[in-house]
Order: sequence, then structure tokens, then C-alpha cells
Amino acid sequence: MRRKAILVAGMPGAGKRTAIEAMASGGIPVFTMGDVVREEALRMCVEPTPEGLGRVAVELRSRYGPSVVAERTIEKVESSPEVGDVFIVDGVRSLEEVEEFRKRYDTVVVAVHASPRTRFRRLLRRGRSDDPKTWEEFLERDLRELGWGLGSVIATADYMLVNEGSVEELQKAARRVLEEVCGEG
Repeated sequence: MRRKAILVAGMPGAGKRTAIEAMASGGIPVFTMGDVVREEALRMCVEPTPEGLGRVAVELRSRYGPSVVAERTIEKVESSPEVGDVFIVDGVRSLEEVEEFRKRYDTVVVAVHASPRTRFRRLLRRGRSDDPKTWEEFLERDLRELGWGLGSVIATADYMLVNEGSVEELQKAARRVLEEVCGEG
């Protein structure tokens, strides 16, 4: 039986992490594709700023192909002793990346969506080093993400979680998706 990969996609600040935490609360391992970019930035001595990480992500994809981040994430999945029948991947950004997972696993794509204004407010509150500090940086990051094909991943997702309400509403919806995907309900 093939492992099941639950790929979670969404624009920055949409609520992917909150949805993933709700789905993973039963001990399902989570692999974050952005970690591949952050590790490469560290290796290249690039500051983890929005510009720095964006540059590294673009360079990785142009040098090694559009699915390189997925390929490196799959290496992490395959070498992890924690992975059982199901695992979650945070941050798939292109149909090429989705296809890379589909070659090896039964794959389901879950998209988390929120409006740009809602996402920008959340990112300002979150304050991670790679989060935009201005509306212009926010738009630039959105366009970069969309340029990789994230919009196509969201548009073709198997499940769509609209996150304009409370954290609890998103968590409940995410757990419902997990139950349906894993056949527990």
C-alpha cells in the first residue's frame, strides 16, 4: 500500500500552519518545503529576509528545475523514521511539485485561502524574519509565489478551506478534511 501525502497549499498568511497543526495533532509527521529553501540559504550564507529567501528559491528552481524543492522534501520523507502511512507537506507551490509527490504517493491537495488584506494583517502580526513588512513587499511576494504556479495548485486542489473566520472554525474544517481523507468518519 502506498503512503498517503496530504499536500497543503496557500498564499502566505492564509492559515496553512493552523490547518496543518489541527490535522497533525494526532501525531502525523509534517514536512515543511520552506525548510529546504531556508537550509539552502544558510548553506549559501544568505540572510533569511523576504528578499534573500526569495532569491534562493528562484535560484534553486532555475538551477535544478521546478520540482527541486519537492524532490528534496521527498528525500526527507524517505529518510524519516517517523513516517507511517500518512504524512503532511506544508507549502507545495507548483503543479510540478504536486506531480513529483504523485509519482510516489497517493496524494491529496488541500488549499487554504484567505483574502489579501486578511493575509497581510496576519503576516504583520506573525513577524517571521521572511514575512513582508510593507504592502509593497507583500504584493511582490504574492506575485513571486503565483509565478511559480501556486494559483494553479490552489485552483485544482481536492479540498478548499476558506479561512476568514476564527481559528477554531479553520481547525474544525481541517480535522474534517483529515477524517475524510483518511477514512475515519
